[in-house]
Parts: sequence; C-alpha cells; structure tokens
Amino acid sequence: MRKEIGITAKKSEDFSEWYTQAVTKAELADYAAVKGFMVLMPYGCAIWERMRSFMDEELKKLKHQNAYFPALIPESFLKKEATHFSGFTPEVFWVTHTGDNELPEKLAVRPTSETIIYDSYSRWVQSWRDLPLLINVWNSVLRAEITSTKPFIRSSEFLWQEGHTVHESKEDADREVFTILELYRRLTEELLAIPVLRGYKSDQEKFVGALYTTTLEAMMPDGKALQMGTSHNLGQNFSRVFEIKYLGRDGQQHYAWNASWGVSWRLIGALVMIHGDDKGIILPPRIAPVQVIIVPIFYSDDDKERVTVKIKELVEKLKQERIRYEIDERTEYTPGWKFNQWEMKGVPLRVELGPKDVQNRVITLSRRDAGKRQTVKDDEAIPHIKRVLDEIQEHLFTRAKSFLDEHITPANSYEEFRSLLEEKKGFVKAPWCANQECEAGIKQETGATIRVLPFTDEQISGKCIYCDQEAKKMAYFAQAY
Repeated sequence: MRKEIGITAKKSEDFSEWYTQAVTKAELADYAAVKGFMVLMPYGCAIWERMRSFMDEELKKLKHQNAYFPALIPESFLKKEATHFSGFTPEVFWVTHTGDNELPEKLAVRPTSETIIYDSYSRWVQSWRDLPLLINVWNSVLRAEITSTKPFIRSSEFLWQEGHTVHESKEDADREVFTILELYRRLTEELLAIPVLRGYKSDQEKFVGALYTTTLEAMMPDGKALQMGTSHNLGQNFSRVFEIKYLGRDGQQHYAWNASWGVSWRLIGALVMIHGDDKGIILPPRIAPVQVIIVPIFYSDDDKERVTVKIKELVEKLKQERIRYEIDERTEYTPGWKFNQWEMKGVPLRVELGPKDVQNRVITLSRRDAGKRQTVKDDEAIPHIKRVLDEIQEHLFTRAKSFLDEHITPANSYEEFRSLLEEKKGFVKAPWCANQECEAGIKQETGATIRVLPFTDEQISGKCIYCDQEAKKMAYFAQAY
C-alpha cells in the first residue's frame, strides 16, 4: 500500500489526527520502540536548539550559570520532602537493580530535580557572600505517561530547562520569579508568536511544595489551554528540609529562599497546534531553522548553469544579512513536490528561481502563512525578504492573538459556564470565592481547572459562579492538556 506523503486529516475536522500527522510528516518527531516515548528528529531538534540558544544567552546575561546533576535520585531524598514527592509518586520510574543485584535503596529516575540539586546546595551555600546562587540545567526528565500520550505535549520523557536559585530573602526570590516569567513571555510571544495569559496558579494547581506559582497559559485551536511555562517561589520549604542555611550579614544563621522555573519542548507542540494548517506546520521566522528555502527550476544544463550562478549571488547576500536559508538541489523530485514538502515543514518563505526569472532579473517569492506569490527585482530582493519575514512574524502573532481574545468569554451563571465549556470551549472568565471545594467541584463536574488568576485584580462581576457566595477573585477556567 502506498504511503500518503501529505497531511490527509483536516485540522478543523480531526484535530488530534491532524496534529499527529503534522508532527510526524514534517519530521519533527517519531514514535519510539518503548511505549510513551518519542524520538526528537533533527528538524525538531533544530527548533528546540533555537529556543535553547535564545534562553541560554538571555539567562547568562542575567548571571545564571549552567550545571548538570545526576538523573538518579535516592528515594530517601524524595521522602525528605514528602508533600512535594507525593505529587510525583504515580509517575516515577524506579531503578531497583544493577544487573542481577538488588540495590540497597531504590533510585528514582529524575521526575524533577529539586531534591538532588538542593542536597548539593546545602554544601555550596555557607554565607550571604555565596548568594544569589543562580543555576540553570538543560536535561530530560521522566514521568510515566503510558496511556494518553501526544508528541511534545505529553510523553514519558521530555527535554526541558529547569532553573533552581537560592536567595537571601523572599523579596529577592520574588524578583527572580517575575524576571524569569517575563523572559518566558518574550520567548513565547516574541519568538514563537504565541500570545499568553499571565498570572498565578491557584493553591490547588500550583507546583507541589511552592509558596506560589506564576504561569503563562495559551489557548489551542481545539479550545484547550496549554501551560507554556511556570516560575515558582518555593519559599523556605526545601531549604529547611535540606538544611540550606547561610551566615547572614547580621552574623546570624538563616534559611535561604528558593525559586525554580522551567519550560519544555511542549512549546514545539504549541507551535504546531496554533500556527499549522491543512498543509502542515507554519514556523514563525524568528524560530524557524530555515527561514528561506530556495528551489532552483531548470530544464537543461544551460538553464542549470545560469540559475546556479544567480542563486550563488543571492546566497552571498542572505549570508551577509544572517538570514537562515537552504537550497533544495535534489534532482530526483519535481519542483512541485518540493514546494509541497517545504510547505508541510513550515518554512516561512520560498524562493523560486528559474531561467525566466534569471532573464527578467527577478525572483519569485511565496509566503507560507498566506500562500501569496509575487516577483521581486533582483536589487530589491534582500530588503524585501527581510521585510516579508517581519510581516510573517507579526501576522502569525496577530492572528493567534485574535483567536485568544475571541476565546475568552465571561460567564454570569453556572449554567452558562458549563454551556460555554461544552460548546465554545476556550477560557471562561468567572467570579470565584477562593474556596478549594468549589474549585474541586467545578473540576469534577466539567473537567475545567483554574488556569490563571490575573496578577492585577479584575473587577468582580458577581457572586461565585459555583456556590453563589461572595466572590473574591476573577478566575480564568478552561479544560487543559
């Protein structure tokens, strides 16, 4: 049976199947032999590396340093912080043997790194002069997700960045939390062209063991929210458990304050979901590994020679402007086949160069986001390409922002609340009494959770949407990945 090359599912009709095909056929990822795991393919890895390069450079500007900690964590470490550990218990992979020999203590394969890192911090931090300690880690973590997996969104192993910092005071830790959240906002909005809501998590939804959690939340085309990044003030919880103390400026011993934060490769999944269409994925130019794909078109050796000379001239100019490009010189495929493949892979801009273009001293450009083709004079090509790449970046963000705004809907009654979640989906904004019992009741009855509590208190529009008692906050609810 012939394997279908293009996307066969419609995004608007079968979103889940469309997403899986878009990820695999664009060669971002593949399924692994072990259930629940995936392979990050070179093209997907190149996108992740673009994100990593941006984050790494910005974190170093903020005086953070990279380090690496072991992937295996003694069970005793996890049990030290029982509240934190209980949140991960069902998801932990355990190592119990080396060869045929049983280990004296079980080792957890890293579900997150707080405990193994803070054990080291207890030795590294002695005085206020050692603070702040600003460490970032690029690694993978393992959490057992065997049944409801989705590439990049939910898998048993994923790549991420996690930061763990130590501070003298709550105020210093607070500054760290919000500095990093703003960095994450820049990553998601300015590079990935994905608009987000910013705010706090409720106590029920915050990171286990945190004083509070801040979050960025995006809305996917199927009406489900996706958490894009979080930044936490861990208070002194872990420092007390792991004895992270310092001699203060006052000559007294003090427990330190911790912050932690992280984003993962689920951002790639969000890129696919939000910007993709029935032809495949669409990559914003600032994050695309290839911003311009050049497709030569020729029918004879003379054509090939003339086209090749013109492409070399264009490439030199692209290099000077640091525009990322690739030339598809494969002769075993037709130009039309190449056009379709690069559209499926989401390259923002295509350049077509054939003998007539050379003769007329023009190039033909095709935008991936809008499907528009136009010819441009040779001497105007580079400034035009730069301008169009900026336009594509802005257009993708504007389009996604319009979708987000259209899918934030206020609810004035619980009946309307449930109806919105079932029919329109998206974020439903509603008054909430701040009682966890109401929050749990809503989750049980609708599957929706509080995704965001805005940083700035919004005007409360009525009584609690669930219990009809006095409301204390406006909350953004949604069903989520």
